[in-house]
Amino acid sequence: MESIIRRRATSYTCQRCTRRSLRVSRPRRSYATTTTPKPDIYDVVCVGGGPAGLSLLTALRANPVTSHLRMALVEAQDLTKLKSWESPSDRFSNRCSSLTQSSALFLEKIGAWKHLYTTRVQPYEEMQVWDGVSDARIEFDSAQRSGAGPIAYMTENLNLTSGLLKRLEELGGVSVFDKARVENITYGEQTDELDLSQWPVVHLNGGEQLFARLLIGADGANSPVRTFAGIEAKGWDYNRHGVVATLELEGEGWGGDGYKIAYQRFLPTGPVAMLPLPGKYSTLVWSTTPQNAALIKSLSPKDLVALVNAAFRLSPTDLQFMHTQSSGQEDEYSWRLQHTPFDHRAVPQEVTAVQEGTVASFPLKMRHADTYIGERVALIGDAAHTIHPLAGQGLNQGQGDVQSLANTIEYAVSHGQDIGTRMSLESYVSERYAANHVLLGVCDKLHKLYSVGSGPLVPLRSLGLNMVNSMGPLKDFFMNQAAGSGTKLF
Repeated sequence: MESIIRRRATSYTCQRCTRRSLRVSRPRRSYATTTTPKPDIYDVVCVGGGPAGLSLLTALRANPVTSHLRMALVEAQDLTKLKSWESPSDRFSNRCSSLTQSSALFLEKIGAWKHLYTTRVQPYEEMQVWDGVSDARIEFDSAQRSGAGPIAYMTENLNLTSGLLKRLEELGGVSVFDKARVENITYGEQTDELDLSQWPVVHLNGGEQLFARLLIGADGANSPVRTFAGIEAKGWDYNRHGVVATLELEGEGWGGDGYKIAYQRFLPTGPVAMLPLPGKYSTLVWSTTPQNAALIKSLSPKDLVALVNAAFRLSPTDLQFMHTQSSGQEDEYSWRLQHTPFDHRAVPQEVTAVQEGTVASFPLKMRHADTYIGERVALIGDAAHTIHPLAGQGLNQGQGDVQSLANTIEYAVSHGQDIGTRMSLESYVSERYAANHVLLGVCDKLHKLYSVGSGPLVPLRSLGLNMVNSMGPLKDFFMNQAAGSGTKLF
């Protein structure tokens, strides 16, 4: 696949939409009305305008086999603002994701990658992961991996969403109901002309009723579509919060010439990661206790900077003490750092500032739906599964769902099948459920394994980490699983 040439990001100018264009105002009904309005019928109704839902609709519209399907998108946010999103080059959102090569190449295939601001996408070629208790370490370097290209790409979720919306408008043919709240989902009725008694009907707060041959739930962890379908999701809360922030570093990293490194340290309270953004910026993802998360958010900028630097350099005991202080972390860190030997090149460059307004937190949960399909219903992304962020695979799991479901729908259409029946959707759940279940389990076990601060598990896990690091073929396997296969995009 040809590489995409890096280009300067330009502002996007909205133009008046045609009838076949993506419309962000609510469309008129397609049927004339007499005394009884005819049902507003769609082949695909997608509830949720995040990366998963937008990717699916884009994939279906970009495929000649499925492009004729009548599709609708329901989203609570104002998509006009998301589509026209742009930000200064020195300001980054605190919600970022790591895209594997497989996900990035899929976005290129459906024509969305070219609409991203590529100057706000940062590939990284190396990962440094180590045990905060024993200092056992594993290093992933793209130069050691079979296949060209970086390990992954970091980008803001807003950049991805905006690019998908622009591509969807370019393709046209999707009715968009934005700023719309789903008030209820019911089944249709049987009339003299049509039997829609088994079809989902999405009732919106504006009075619209959308009949769906296939209803897609891309509406997050608390999915109303999943509830309507009677699909349970099982799992547990981790009693941990994920703290995010945008960081400014003293330089652009140790590698130079655009070479970027991602860092993650496993602490007894949870992993802390610093992932590269363009220039001298990084995004912080710190999984920790709710009490620690509340303290982190309450600190002054200088004390927060000190605590983040300490998280990658000081011992867990030092960090535990610093979390008991309501202030003064800057002085405490400076004093303790003088008595802590470490390899400067093995840790990220020091943080110098935290961008104002970017510090936030959210509770961490693991959930997995009992199935991804019902009669005329399919779940994708967080509606089907939520995962611990330690491996950065949440968004990529959703993109994997999208690829599989888009292929499933294409097969059904090309073979004259009803795209909404369980039989037509079975291959999707067969392909994705086991793969997602394995990844959910691995991340859950890793979280539990590294939450142990002492005892026999510590030397055992350190031995395993060192063995993987020293065994080239095994490490190469893990890298390929994490990065996906493909070629460099730019």
